[in-house]
Amino acid sequence: MKCFIVSVVLLLTLVVSGCAAVTPSTQPPKVNADAMAVSDYRIGVDDQLQVTVWHNPDLSVSVPVRPDGKITVPLIGDVQAGGQTPEDVAAVIRDKLKAYVRDPQVAVILTQLRSHEYLARVRVTGAVRTPVSLPYRPGMTVLDVVLAAGGVTEFASPDRTELYRHAGKGDSQAYAVRLGKILNDGDLGTNYPLQPGDVVTVPQRTF
Repeated sequence: MKCFIVSVVLLLTLVVSGCAAVTPSTQPPKVNADAMAVSDYRIGVDDQLQVTVWHNPDLSVSVPVRPDGKITVPLIGDVQAGGQTPEDVAAVIRDKLKAYVRDPQVAVILTQLRSHEYLARVRVTGAVRTPVSLPYRPGMTVLDVVLAAGGVTEFASPDRTELYRHAGKGDSQAYAVRLGKILNDGDLGTNYPLQPGDVVTVPQRTF
């Protein structure tokens, strides 16, 4: 009998712990400064690159990154750029040019970061008019993205809205958002500022 009671207590402990793990936090989400900036940008498809070879204007070129991730540089042909840093690409071009140019000095500059838009987005899902994925803009809030999604539907349960934010190591943290109070009462207490990668989910009512 004692073993049975202990087993029941352990089971209840596990259940309570599991529930606690998925309960959205009522505290404001912390802003992760690292998520606001890209410290080591990797070149993507459709980015525009300026390749400059010092004292060799004929070898300097402004080119977009093709769908295969490559760019074409005069004299040496195709160079892999997708997934690399500008410094990596400059080093490859420099090495290839050594066969033609004495001590080439190469600089690769990103002039248009077109692919970055897909790395820094916020998303709205659930009971909204038009679920959307939006490019992140500084100053964005929960209300901004919900309005961009056309607002909530008549089946929504807005005060059970949750904001999901990346918490590291593949985990995410949920934060409770009182969207109904924001929309109907102008109570902006949970109109949290967003950061890249955030997901706002508006659930449906339980009938």
